[in-house]
Amino acid sequence: MRKCELRELGRIEYGEAFDLQRRLVAERQQGRIPDQLLIVEHPPTITLGRNGRIAHLLASPDELRRAGIAFYHTDRGGDITYHGPGQVVGYPILDLREWKRDVVAYVRALEEVILGALGEFGISAERVAGCTGVWVEGRKIAAIGVHISRWVTSHGFALNVTTDLSHFRYIVPCGLSAPVTSMADLGCPADHGEVVEALARHFGRVFDCEMIPAMRELESVS
Repeated sequence: MRKCELRELGRIEYGEAFDLQRRLVAERQQGRIPDQLLIVEHPPTITLGRNGRIAHLLASPDELRRAGIAFYHTDRGGDITYHGPGQVVGYPILDLREWKRDVVAYVRALEEVILGALGEFGISAERVAGCTGVWVEGRKIAAIGVHISRWVTSHGFALNVTTDLSHFRYIVPCGLSAPVTSMADLGCPADHGEVVEALARHFGRVFDCEMIPAMRELESVS
């Protein structure tokens, strides 16, 4: 069975995580490391994907600055989204040549990971036809946006656990007018660690890999 290293990196700036992903993608492409699943949390941040529309940003640079929210252009797919404290953000660095060379199947698999994890906490989530991500009764609880280079993945998913949902007012999330929700908003008391454990279990199941602790420390990219 393939191995995937699980790395819990705590709260880091989005730019640092972006640089780290690019470095790990290069190492994975060269076969120097196994597959990785990075788990992070970001300070308040809005990112605009490569296919996103700046019109979906509803705040001026000054408003974002006053609110303490960073803004980044990024190379993932998808539109605009928010990251912040209380989210579990997962960045898989996977070589899809060792799983399936199918981008759509990969995105559906990430959704399946989140659906399975939420099910452990009694949350009945679902897919919505034509929309990427995971939903609960018409409200989006998890966003997905990926990048693939020479079949190696980066970026990934963001699951709202105890996220301050008021920060979503600065954007049209993922270009959609649908409301957002979180596990806490749904009355689920799960903490960050429990959610990470559930996600890791279902990631191993869905991608048919053994989740193992990271074998070495990563050098800082800052």
